[in-house]
Amino acid sequence: MLLTQRLRQSLVLVLMLVFSGGLLFPTQAHAQTPRLQGQSASAAAMGNAFVAQADDPSALHYNPAGMTQLHGFQTLFGTSLIGGTTQFTSPTGAQVTGDRDGSLAWPPPGHVYLVANLKDLGLSALGNFSAGIGFNNPFGSLTRYPIDGPFRSALTFTTLPLLDIKPTIAYKLNDQLSFGLGADIYTFSGLFGEGHLEQKSIWPGGQGIAPGSLVEINGGDTTAGFNVSLLYTPFRNSDGKPLVNIGLVYRSQATFHLTGTLLANGALVANTAATFVLPQVFSGGMAVWPVRTADREWKLEFDVDYVGWKSNRTLDIHLSNGALLPFPQNWQSGYTTMVGTEYRWLNMPAMPDWDVALRAGYMNQQTQIPDRTFNPGVPSANSHIPSVGIGLACHANGSFLGLLRCGELGIGPLKPQLFAIDLAYQAAFYEVRTVTGNQNPSVNGRYDTLIHAGSLSLRFNY
Repeated sequence: MLLTQRLRQSLVLVLMLVFSGGLLFPTQAHAQTPRLQGQSASAAAMGNAFVAQADDPSALHYNPAGMTQLHGFQTLFGTSLIGGTTQFTSPTGAQVTGDRDGSLAWPPPGHVYLVANLKDLGLSALGNFSAGIGFNNPFGSLTRYPIDGPFRSALTFTTLPLLDIKPTIAYKLNDQLSFGLGADIYTFSGLFGEGHLEQKSIWPGGQGIAPGSLVEINGGDTTAGFNVSLLYTPFRNSDGKPLVNIGLVYRSQATFHLTGTLLANGALVANTAATFVLPQVFSGGMAVWPVRTADREWKLEFDVDYVGWKSNRTLDIHLSNGALLPFPQNWQSGYTTMVGTEYRWLNMPAMPDWDVALRAGYMNQQTQIPDRTFNPGVPSANSHIPSVGIGLACHANGSFLGLLRCGELGIGPLKPQLFAIDLAYQAAFYEVRTVTGNQNPSVNGRYDTLIHAGSLSLRFNY
């Protein structure tokens, strides 16, 4: 259905407001590992196996080519609450516990996606194009340890508050093939948090800094990468819905040229410069619907990511006084495998105009950091991440809490045809890791890590 002129004007206003809000009030990225997988509650509940399904606005992140499956104007926004601890035991038996700077990382990572089918907006001259913009936190960390801990000379605190701004387009070539193209604009925004990558430690001595000083090294920058994607649908049912989808996505690496300061007890020691590289990522997945009728849908999906962390070779800090603080990384590339399933009930007699989806999944991540350069701020280990979730979707004539129709939940003339709530829970069980031969001997020891994450997303289809 073509939108009226008044509705298109309102839509432009909403886009401007949300775009401005995303820049002024972005959420900070916090997590145990550098890469944050869960970028919508529906996908997180399915172990992030969503590259091939990609049928809600979070397709803008998981597989932009999937945006061509969406109609009208659709929005999705939400957040994740992340908590958990890392228990360290040294070879001598000394113990210390690290957390997310508290019981929960705050502010929490978030996601916002706005996607429009341009033909449905009345821009028929642009053909089968879809366009969107997203804001999320695909990489990030936040870890805190006591300042009197056994490896205080290596680290007491680290944070990486990174925002990704994602302008994206997609084109539907035919009923079988769609393509996507987007930019990833990464920035350490000074509009939230400290606005830079930051690491603190207790100084062991040298560089004219007194031993025992609380030292902070920080830096920030803005850079950009790109992504290209494909969605192939070889089989559909009689209603035109996919029975098999194959998705492929490539995300380029991006290089930060960080500039910042070296502080000792809050006093400036020197200005700093360093290079930090985000990895290229190859993603592929296949989704199959053994059941897809007017009443029920059952999806199974298997995805694989290859993450090129080997590009992160060093994070050496160059000081304005001519000195160099070496921080070799030599990370390793690795794979993440994801499996997920969704069972959806449509047109339930007990809940008129509501759809209900139950979801579950599993994700396995390989460690990327060798013992030699292991940093407790990113206590990486092979991990096993099961997940569960539920989705509740209310169509326009459905009743929300018995108080009003879901079609009345909009703003002004923007009345949704569908309103959905998605919830997910993930538990990340890290294999016990014993580090030996580290360049800082105080880091050697046993690391036990467990992370919990709960996600919420709200979706409006107009």
